[in-house]
Amino acid sequence: MNRREFLKCQATGLLWMLAGGSGILLPKRIMAGTVPDLAVVKGNPAAATRAAVELLGGMKQFVKPGNRVVIKPNMSFPSPPERASNTHPEVVRVIAAMCKEAGADRILVLDHTLAPEELCMENSGIREACKPISDKMVFTPSDESLYKATNIPNGMSMTRTDIMNEVLKSDVLIAAPVAKSHSSAGVSLSMKGMMGLIYNRRVMHWRFDLHTSIVDLCTVLKADLTVIDGTRVLSTNGPRGPGKVLNKNTIIASKDMVAADAYAVSAFEWYGKRFKPGQVRHIREAHDRGLGRMDVENLKIKAINL
Repeated sequence: MNRREFLKCQATGLLWMLAGGSGILLPKRIMAGTVPDLAVVKGNPAAATRAAVELLGGMKQFVKPGNRVVIKPNMSFPSPPERASNTHPEVVRVIAAMCKEAGADRILVLDHTLAPEELCMENSGIREACKPISDKMVFTPSDESLYKATNIPNGMSMTRTDIMNEVLKSDVLIAAPVAKSHSSAGVSLSMKGMMGLIYNRRVMHWRFDLHTSIVDLCTVLKADLTVIDGTRVLSTNGPRGPGKVLNKNTIIASKDMVAADAYAVSAFEWYGKRFKPGQVRHIREAHDRGLGRMDVENLKIKAINL
C-alpha cells in the first residue's frame, strides 16, 4: 500500500491495539539470514547507514522502481554536523543513493526549518552532500501554498493539519532523524521529527497536547523506513543545542518507527540518566494505540560493528 492509498484508508480504518511491557532487557539473538525488527550498526555514518538498511533486506524492500520518495531528516537549524542538532549529511546522502539504486523516480529531502532555510541547507551540509545524486533534491518548503489541509481521522488531540503536498503525493516516506533531546517532548526522534512536514508545528505546543498530537500526526505520516542517526547524540539542551554530544557512531534502522525510537531511548544516555521507552509519553501512547512496538526486548535485533 502506498502513502496515497494509506491516507484514503484512514477515513474508515480502525487502529488495532497492542499490549506489552516497558522494561528493557538484552536484545534477542537471531539466526543468520533472518530479517530483524531492528538493525543496529556501529561504524562511520555512511557505511553504518548502508549496512543497517541492508540488514533489513536492502532498500528494494521499501522502494520500488518508479516510486516517489520523501526523506525527512533533521535540517532545522543552521548548525554543522558536530553540533548534533541536524542529521549527519552522510546518512542522508547514503539513504538517497540507495533509493536511486532501487529505482526511485523522484527523491526529495524535505524539512520545514525553524531557522532561515538557506542557512539550514548550507550549514547542515545536507544539500552539498546530496549534490552528486541530484542538485534538485533538498528543499525546505515554507510557502503555505505548498501544503494541503489534511484530516487526521484517528486524531485524539489534533484532527486536522496542513501537510506538505509532496509528502502526500509520495509513495515512500523515510524518517532519518538525528537522536537528540528535546525540551518539551523529552526526545526528538522519528515520531517527533514528522512535525517538520507540516506547516504550523508550533500549534502542537500550545493548542494541542504535544505528546498525543505527535502520535496523531504519525497516524497519517507513518514512516515506511526509519533510520536514526545516533553517530552523534545531542543528549542535553536539544533540539537546537549546543549541548552535550555523545559520539556513539551508531545507526538504528527499522520498519517500525516506534520500535526505532524506543530502542534509541534505551540505548543512549539522556540528560545524564538512563530511561525506558515507556517513560517517553508519545512513545508509550504510540505503542498503546497500535502504531508500533516499544517492547524492544521482545523484538528481533541484529547488532554488528563494522
